Amino acid sequence: MATSATTSSPGITKRHIQIALGLLWLLDGALQLQHQMFSSAFANDVIAPAGQGQLGIVSGPIHLAVRILLTHPAAFDAFFAAIQLLIGLLILNRRTIRIGLIGSVVWGLIVWYFGEGLGGLLTWQTTLLMGAPGAALLYSIISLAIMPDKDKPKAASQPAYWLPLAWAILWIGGAVLQLLPGQNTTAALSSMISGMTGGAPGWLASLQNHAARWLGSRNFHVIIFLAGLQALIGLLVLFPGQLRKLAIAAGIILSLIFWFVGQGLGTYYSGLATDPNTAPLFILMAVAILGSTPLKFKQLCHTAAHDLEKLMT
Repeated sequence: MATSATTSSPGITKRHIQIALGLLWLLDGALQLQHQMFSSAFANDVIAPAGQGQLGIVSGPIHLAVRILLTHPAAFDAFFAAIQLLIGLLILNRRTIRIGLIGSVVWGLIVWYFGEGLGGLLTWQTTLLMGAPGAALLYSIISLAIMPDKDKPKAASQPAYWLPLAWAILWIGGAVLQLLPGQNTTAALSSMISGMTGGAPGWLASLQNHAARWLGSRNFHVIIFLAGLQALIGLLVLFPGQLRKLAIAAGIILSLIFWFVGQGLGTYYSGLATDPNTAPLFILMAVAILGSTPLKFKQLCHTAAHDLEKLMT
């Protein structure tokens, strides 16, 4: 694999990201053990909404899953909590890291489909601000990027070289979503944020209401700026050096803003939160990118194409 003269950020290794990811899975497992999760509320108020407004290929399986969950809500919830806690423990244990990460990829994709409705991407009515493309998908992507590789011990310490490309696709995709009907006006974004205030702590609801009012009084230029910023965060990460660091810093700051304003800190206060939402995962991905080998754009594309060709043959 071709390398550039620039080296990755010292001190950031796969193991650091693995530990953070394992702790996040333990948090998800703990959230699954909340009192309300053992009732029908989990199926009706958490899973069922993911199928609303979706194509039949998504809504059908989700509605079937809801009916199954309602037969034994407590038993299924305990089972899901056990899976997530086990994944976290397996990742944290050095001897079982690979099994845990494989479990993270598989379970993440299952949750992304049945629990998050593919992050609402097929509805085209979602944004990074509100939690697109779904936290479960980011769990799977990060897990693949930090999978240990026995055949390449030196490379095994660094997150995968292709992670910046995944970041670029996610952020540029977010810019496209931002410009689509339904979320391409300040009034629409203001309404989305206002809808998150229900049940939120006073200080958080106040912050969200201020943001909603500010957006509601602005014009289309704010949407253009927001979409352009997301596109730049995605594009600049493909260039090693200061541009990459700038993109990472901007991505972390914007993710934090999204987490407070649009995602309500994962609605931890609701009693039905299943994960911290996408912002912490984007931040973890950003840190992982700082530890990856900073290939130049042409090198990255060439290496990715070569690896894809090997995978297909």
